[in-house]
Amino acid sequence: MSETAPKKRGRPFGTKKKTVEAVQAVETPVVSRPAMRPEPAKSDDPRSRAAQRAAELRGHLGNLDEGQDEFHFDPNMVPDGWSYEWKTQKVLGQENPAYTVALRRTGWEPVPASRHPEMMPPGATGHIERKGMVLMERPKEITDEMRAIDYRNARNQVRTKESQLASAPDGQFGRDHASVRPKISHGYEPIPIPSDK
Repeated sequence: MSETAPKKRGRPFGTKKKTVEAVQAVETPVVSRPAMRPEPAKSDDPRSRAAQRAAELRGHLGNLDEGQDEFHFDPNMVPDGWSYEWKTQKVLGQENPAYTVALRRTGWEPVPASRHPEMMPPGATGHIERKGMVLMERPKEITDEMRAIDYRNARNQVRTKESQLASAPDGQFGRDHASVRPKISHGYEPIPIPSDK
């Protein structure tokens, strides 16, 4: 009996080379893609249009490094003798009628959208709104008076607390001695940081 070599699996020797040469010999047609964007008109200069739009956006956005304040308005747009402020109109889609009445009673009225159309979408009517807030106005004279009243009330509260801290109820020792007198600071100073030793 003669011994035969075991058969190897796979392609016969030399077929791989022939198939690669056969594939290279077949020419594939060149398919051209359609343009992704239409060519701009020669009379329309995209660079000047882009520069104009960028200047427009910078005017609306302000300083881009600090983020965008959605409730910013130019103080120069406020008419002389008036003050503008954003006031809450809706919280979670619900209006608070008592708050609205309080605003009206203290002189706040919504700013009409027709006065500042750049702050609303084209064709908007009514008043200027953003994210549940409404831009309101009232005479600056009234606003200054109300701020003075708020400041006076805040100062009175501080004075009341200072006097409560400095006095002692009847039947207790007084707080007029330096060792028991409260130390009230009217400024800000750094707090010492303890060491880890």
